[in-house]
Amino acid sequence: MQTTGQSLTFLALFLPFIAAAAAPFLTRYLKHNAAWVLALAPAWIFFHFTGFLETVGKNGAVTAGYDWIPSLGVRFSWFLDGLSLTFALLISGIGTLIVLYAGGYLKGHEHQGRFFSFILMFMGAMQGLVVSDSFLMLFVFWELTSITSFLLIGFDHGREASRRAALQALVVTGLGGLSLLAGLLVTWMATGQSELSALVTSGSVLRDSPFYLAALVLVLGGAFTKSAQVPFHFWLPNAMEAPTPVSAYLHSATMVKAGVYLVMRLNPVMGETAEWETILPLFGGATLLTGTLLAVRQTDLKLMLAYTTVASLGLLVMLTGFGSEKAVEAAVLYLIAHSMFKGALFMVAGTIDHEAGTRDVRRLGGLRAAMPVTFAAALVAAISMGGLPPLFGFLAKEEIYAALGFSDGWTIFLLVVAIIGNALMFAVGFAVALKPFLGPHRDTPKHAHEGPVLLWLGPVILGLAGIVAALFSEWSHGLFSSPMATAVAGTPVEVHISVVPHLSVPLALSAVTIVLGVLVYLAIDRLRDAIAATLTTVGWGPDKGFDQAMRGLIRGSRGVTQVIQSGKLDIYMTITFVLVAASMLVPMVVFDELPAVPDFPDMHFYEWSIIAIAVIGLGAVIYAKDRLTAIVSLGIQGFAVALLFMIFGAPDLSFTQFMVETLSVVILALVMTRLKLTPADHRPTVEKLVDISVAAACGAGFGLTLLKVTQGPFDATLTEFFNAYSYTIAHGRNVVNVILVDFRGLDTLGEIAVVMVAGLSILALVRIRTRKPRADEVAAKGAA
Repeated sequence: MQTTGQSLTFLALFLPFIAAAAAPFLTRYLKHNAAWVLALAPAWIFFHFTGFLETVGKNGAVTAGYDWIPSLGVRFSWFLDGLSLTFALLISGIGTLIVLYAGGYLKGHEHQGRFFSFILMFMGAMQGLVVSDSFLMLFVFWELTSITSFLLIGFDHGREASRRAALQALVVTGLGGLSLLAGLLVTWMATGQSELSALVTSGSVLRDSPFYLAALVLVLGGAFTKSAQVPFHFWLPNAMEAPTPVSAYLHSATMVKAGVYLVMRLNPVMGETAEWETILPLFGGATLLTGTLLAVRQTDLKLMLAYTTVASLGLLVMLTGFGSEKAVEAAVLYLIAHSMFKGALFMVAGTIDHEAGTRDVRRLGGLRAAMPVTFAAALVAAISMGGLPPLFGFLAKEEIYAALGFSDGWTIFLLVVAIIGNALMFAVGFAVALKPFLGPHRDTPKHAHEGPVLLWLGPVILGLAGIVAALFSEWSHGLFSSPMATAVAGTPVEVHISVVPHLSVPLALSAVTIVLGVLVYLAIDRLRDAIAATLTTVGWGPDKGFDQAMRGLIRGSRGVTQVIQSGKLDIYMTITFVLVAASMLVPMVVFDELPAVPDFPDMHFYEWSIIAIAVIGLGAVIYAKDRLTAIVSLGIQGFAVALLFMIFGAPDLSFTQFMVETLSVVILALVMTRLKLTPADHRPTVEKLVDISVAAACGAGFGLTLLKVTQGPFDATLTEFFNAYSYTIAHGRNVVNVILVDFRGLDTLGEIAVVMVAGLSILALVRIRTRKPRADEVAAKGAA
């Protein structure tokens, strides 16, 4: 890639964040029409990435970037192959439509500018995630999607349900992010690779590693929580508390597909093992059935679509883990089709809610005449979701059945799961697209009419895109499907399926799916009641389990806090000093590192005099009758140390010690005189013995540690470094001062901050006054 291309791609990655910063200001002046201006950012990104289609189709991948932390080998790099490029186009293309849709949907909302900012940041996070090459960059953007989705789901923060859903999504995906981080570190350790472009071409290095299973479980922990696989599926439907533009974007092309992207990305290096081909189909199949059954249970249009998204994600995971080239082709086709029809259906559901005032399918009907464009867009999307020609969803469903087949019992089991799941999604898709528009007209909270162009433009474009991609399948496969399947499979793959039906087993299975889907559609009300009764009988579910876990965490935290934080300063100090003493003494005893008994030093009389002063001061502290005397006596120790510094040739350090000790004694004495603390020591004998023991242990620990250090060989590396560079680099001849203010200047700044905070705390204590009771308080006490 040329330097210009690198710069433009770098701009494409950060343009959503730049637009997010400008969004509030543009919205203030342009109101909802700011959507037209802000949509230019993702539109430009879309057209920028289309420029890589030919290169990726011919060469397979494009990598580039900049050194980020060269000393650690970390780069800010991106990796564009068929998989990441298709995701980037979906994110930016659908993102353009979502920004426009949000302009109409939130027209007049007082916080529309904030919403634009959040959705663009979310777009940038997801865009960065799918094109990231380095592990660190991938993880940073992965976590950024969790944070920005938290802001979007909790956008209507005045409602408790929104706050709960946002927190739930953040906790579940955040924990998954930690699992992913551990998995990436294990993968890095096992393969020596820290970039995806190198990892996917490393062959079976990871599969042959003894750390493969650990890496697999940890990475899948991140992928399953992000893509709402059972039993982590509960957070995604609750995220419907967000405004509909978020739901449409979240469920079509962005965050919920991040886990699927990760699974597809790692398929070449983690696939083709028994663990991979067992775990993914089992969890994916369970998620497919769970999502579709719960979708039938719902009456809210958005929840119906949300649970089918859960099911679709399960289907994608199941196909990716199946382990055949055909299954990869099916997964790729279905992912593209799902992005288009699900985005359209969510925008349709939002338009119905916006114009009719309700999303309850039981209260809707007869809207076809009032909302003809929306009805047409909904019908086209439902046809694709049902897997009918001439939509792109038909290609995906045919390829699913061609991939699974009848080769053995395992594939037959997964085939049955796929048929049941697709039939239920067929019924739910047409329930969303037909029931609000057909039948007798029903009164709705608002007088329904066709929405403005900003509301129906997105669904219409996505519906037309599904038709064009299917009718010109050779063209769409060459640009998107084949390169993406090649990246997922790790070997060249050519997708050839067309929209023209052929008499075959997959077509027969499609017919079975349609018949079952029609039957479920006709009986959907009875099935809804039956599933609701079953769930009521069961009573418990993962959503309730999350609440129980959070309550348990809070109770446990409170219990731990009560144990380790009693509110008594003397206990805190005792525990702190016990741990300090143990950290020094225990390792020396356990590892037999006690210092040798030193020879008695030959000291001069003035040195003996200084030690005698220190001992006298120690005795004065111990036998002081009040705290003020003890504080003054304690200063004697510091002055003795200052004298030692002076006689050993460190006058500047000695002067600093004198100043610190003087100020400490003055300030502490001032505090003690103002606080009027009880002068007597009322500690019981047992407590005194404990304090004596702890003090002796700390003194012994420090003394033995220093003695051990002085008995070891002296390493003069730092001394030589500071002597050599204090003047040439820092331009100071006083080495100690240079160390304090230059080489470790930030540390010194931190110490100054600590002293400042301590001074402010002391000032607050000094200013304490015993408040005299008011007259009414005295009278009330007397009356009592």
